[in-house]
Amino acid sequence: MTKRIFRSVCFVALVVFIASTILVVGVLYEYFSDVQQSQLKMQTNLAAQGVTHEGAAYFDGLRVMNYRITWIDTDGSVLYDSMSDSGEIGNHLDREEVQTALAKGYGESRRYSVTLLERSFYSAQKLDDGTVLRLSISQMSVLTLLMGMAQPIGIVFAIAVILSVGLAVRISKRIVKPLNEIDLDNPLSNEGYDELSPLLMRIDSQQKLLNRQKEKLRQQENELNTIIGSMNEGMVLLNQKGKIITINSVAGRLLEAGSDCIGDDMLSLCHNPDLQEILSGVLRGERGERTVSLQGDNYQIDASPIVSGNRLGGAALFFFNVTQKEKAEQMRREFTANVSHELKTPLHSISGYAELLKTGMVKEEDRIPFAGKIYDEAQRMVRLVEDIISLSHLDEGAGDMQFEKTDLYELAGKAVRSLEPEAQEAQVTLELSGGPAVLTGIPQLLYSIIYNLTDNAIKYNRENGRVTVNVRSGEGAVDLSVRDTGIGIAPEHRDRIFERFYRVDKSHSKEVGGTGLGLSIVKHAAKIHDAVIEVESAEGEGTEIRVRFHGCSK
Repeated sequence: MTKRIFRSVCFVALVVFIASTILVVGVLYEYFSDVQQSQLKMQTNLAAQGVTHEGAAYFDGLRVMNYRITWIDTDGSVLYDSMSDSGEIGNHLDREEVQTALAKGYGESRRYSVTLLERSFYSAQKLDDGTVLRLSISQMSVLTLLMGMAQPIGIVFAIAVILSVGLAVRISKRIVKPLNEIDLDNPLSNEGYDELSPLLMRIDSQQKLLNRQKEKLRQQENELNTIIGSMNEGMVLLNQKGKIITINSVAGRLLEAGSDCIGDDMLSLCHNPDLQEILSGVLRGERGERTVSLQGDNYQIDASPIVSGNRLGGAALFFFNVTQKEKAEQMRREFTANVSHELKTPLHSISGYAELLKTGMVKEEDRIPFAGKIYDEAQRMVRLVEDIISLSHLDEGAGDMQFEKTDLYELAGKAVRSLEPEAQEAQVTLELSGGPAVLTGIPQLLYSIIYNLTDNAIKYNRENGRVTVNVRSGEGAVDLSVRDTGIGIAPEHRDRIFERFYRVDKSHSKEVGGTGLGLSIVKHAAKIHDAVIEVESAEGEGTEIRVRFHGCSK
């Protein structure tokens, strides 16, 4: 627009200049012609007075530069001419100015010469003797005048062009400036041309409509991003060419893609053959599902084509982490197998002893020992079932149990006193140290933590060994520590000792009669109390297990 205004202003300025030049030259040309004609008349009058008084002697020694003097007799013959011999000049009686002078006493005329490209002015006055004195002067034509003034006119034209260009630039900028400074966000606040008011009102109306639509889209986008961002599953949306439209943080982490991957080709990001295969299939419109290993975990990928009408519009990929699910399934199978195995052994013993008693193959003096064996195996089954029920209860969150203020040191004292007989039988010294430590917790679960840790420390200790239970409070936390001088735990077993039915020394575990669920109960009970468990152990030197209760202290 600025260029068009610039060209228009320049064109108008040049047209006005040319038209003005022509008009001024024309007016001035006519004005000076009239002046020149008046001067010629005056000169004619003066010359006529001289000829009247002096006659032909007036012309003797007369020098004229620009004028031509002609003395014409009453019959039209030339008596004198300042530029030519009078005898060679034809009759002038038919000349317009001569005829007018003879008739009225004075006459004048103007004649244009195409050959000479000039115009001649004639002034004739009748003398007292009836003769006519005529003076003439030549004037250049307008075209000749312009040609003669070509250089100054060119300079003026150049100056005019420069001024026109400068003014055109300035004017075009000033015209366009209000348009460029229009505030489209607040159209009605602009102070511009009145002619723009309808346009600005229309822009304001459209702006409000667009803002409402933009706000609605932004709200929907924020809701979508919030939903996608808060998903635990990975999600990727692709267009029909496999370019990424949307990807959440989970999927970006799994695919090792940065935040600037929008618009990238999905096939260039994934290097997993299984993922590339399912991706190629979904871009052909085929729904797919496959479990793929990504970042050390197993993910189930569901790929669904997005169809609009009969046309493939894109694809959606969802990444579901099934690692925990698979581990839980594996643990369920192992738990079922372990429970079956743990129950089968005492059942076989009970069944065998009972069958011997039933058939009468047991001597009378052996009946009581056999009954004792059956009772011990039955108690072992009862403890196992009780531990399984406790774990199931803890798996459900122990929602029916109440949190209350409890002194952990007092609970530790009860646990130590109840395990004193077992420690004496195993020839292990059992000690309690520390002091009162009040926290908010479930007393039954806190007691089970202390009891199971202390029970394990006694069972897996050495003869004449030592078990130290320490409870202390400080720095916003309560610490429980159970240390023994037993067989210790190898490094490869430390991460698994809290698994159900996991035993470091299976042969020794069978000897001491443990169910293999004690530390699992400890783990779940500690989790309910948001406690942290730490294990330090060295083979042959003993083990120390610490449980720190954060945010539960008084």
